Amino acid sequence: MTITVPAAGTVPGSIFLTPFAATALRGPLIVDETGSPVWFRKVPDPATVAIDFKAQTYQGRPVLTWWEGTIGGTGGQGVGQGEFVIADQSYREITRVRASGTEQADQHDFVITDRGTALFWVYDPVAFDLTAFGGPADGVLHDGVLQEVDIATGSLVSQWRARDHLGVDESYAPLPQGDSAHLPYDYLHPNSVSLDADGNLLFSARHTWGLYKVDRASGEVLWRLGGKKSDFQVDERSSFSWQHDFQRRSDGTYSIFDNGAGITVERAYSRGLIFTLDEKAKTVTFVAEHVHPDRVSAPTQGNFRELSDGGSFVGWGQRPHFTEHHADGTVRLAGSLPADNQSYRAYKAEWAAAPGDQPALGLRAEGGNVVVTMSWNGHTGVSRWRARSGSQPGSLTAAVEADHAGFETELTITGLPEYVVAEALNASNQVLGSSSAIPVRV
Repeated sequence: MTITVPAAGTVPGSIFLTPFAATALRGPLIVDETGSPVWFRKVPDPATVAIDFKAQTYQGRPVLTWWEGTIGGTGGQGVGQGEFVIADQSYREITRVRASGTEQADQHDFVITDRGTALFWVYDPVAFDLTAFGGPADGVLHDGVLQEVDIATGSLVSQWRARDHLGVDESYAPLPQGDSAHLPYDYLHPNSVSLDADGNLLFSARHTWGLYKVDRASGEVLWRLGGKKSDFQVDERSSFSWQHDFQRRSDGTYSIFDNGAGITVERAYSRGLIFTLDEKAKTVTFVAEHVHPDRVSAPTQGNFRELSDGGSFVGWGQRPHFTEHHADGTVRLAGSLPADNQSYRAYKAEWAAAPGDQPALGLRAEGGNVVVTMSWNGHTGVSRWRARSGSQPGSLTAAVEADHAGFETELTITGLPEYVVAEALNASNQVLGSSSAIPVRV
C-alpha cells in the first residue's frame, strides 16, 4: 500500500478493499489509514475473486460481507457467477447467500435490509430475437434480475426482471459480433442497488447510462434519469456515462460514481458526482464533483459513498486508488494498491473485531539474539505486544514489550533463550491472547 496524501481531518474508520491482480493474492482486505493491513483472507484458487467487501448490519449486529466467485462476460464487461459471504466480528462465517433458482449471484452489489433480507442482481441469459438491433434471431440476452432473498432461510421474497420494463433499444453497448454473436448481449449491465428515503429501489445500469427508481411493491418504474429515455432534463455539469453506485445521501441529494469512460470515452476523468432532483419539474441540478488529485479515468468499476461528517470516500475501480474528501471536495487522504491491482470498490467504516484464533509468532536468531515478530490477523484491540522467554515453556519470566506497530510488530530479545511466547495487550495492559510457546532454533 502507498499513501500519497497522509490522513488529515479524516473520520475514524478502516478501509475495505478487494485487491485483484493476475499474479497476486486475492481476497477481502482491511487496512488502516497508514496503509498497514488489519485483516486479510485469501480466497480459493485458481479463479475465485472477492468483490464488494464492506461492513453492514445484520440482525442488529455489525458484520462483514463480500462476494466470492468467478468473473466472465463478453466485450470485457464483468459478469459474476458466485455467492455472498456474511461473517461476524470474530471473522466466523455466519452464512452464505445464494441466488434463488438455477443462476448464481452477480458480484455488483449486496445490500442487507432492515427486514433481514438481501438485495442483489442476477445476470440471467434468456433467448431473445435480436434482429431488430442487428443481431441474430436466435440471440441471447442478459436479463437483469433483481432478487430479494430472506437471509435466514434462503427463500425468494421478490424478483424484478429488467426486460419487462426496460427496452433493449435503450442500450449504448454494441452487440457481440462474429464468432461471439450468439453470446449473451449485456444490454443493461446493472451495477448497484440501494434504497431511497421512501423505501423504494434505486439502481444504476451502466450500459444504458441510466439511473432508475422502482416501486418496491409493484415493480413499476417510477422514473428514468439519464440515457436515451430520461424523464428528467439533466444540466450539462450533471450529465454522466458508464456510471456506478447510485445512492441517496442524508441531505436529500443523490450521488453516483461517474466513470465518464467505458466502451467509449465521454469525459477526460472520472468523478464522484452529487446532484439534486426536482421530481415535479423533472430537472437535475449539479451540486458538486469530487475528483482524484491526478484526474484519473476509471473505465470500469468504482464507487462514491457519503461519510458521517458529510465528506465522501471514493474507490477508483479499475485504477488502484482510493481517496477521502472533505464536504467541499478537497482531498484529506489518498492511497493506492500496487499499480497492477484494482479493487472493484473501496469503503471506509469503523470496525471492531476479535478473531477466535491465537496471535502468530515468528522467531529468528540474529547476532546472538532473537528477533521476534508478532501479529494477530484481524484483531483491532491490540495496543502493545509482550514477548516472554525462558528455558521451559511453563516458566517464561523474562519479558520485553513494544507498542503495536502496524500489522506485524518486531522486537529483539537479548541472548538465546530456549522458548518464546507472544502476548497481545490492550490499552489497559490486559492480555487479550497469547501465542503458543515456540522453541528457538539456531
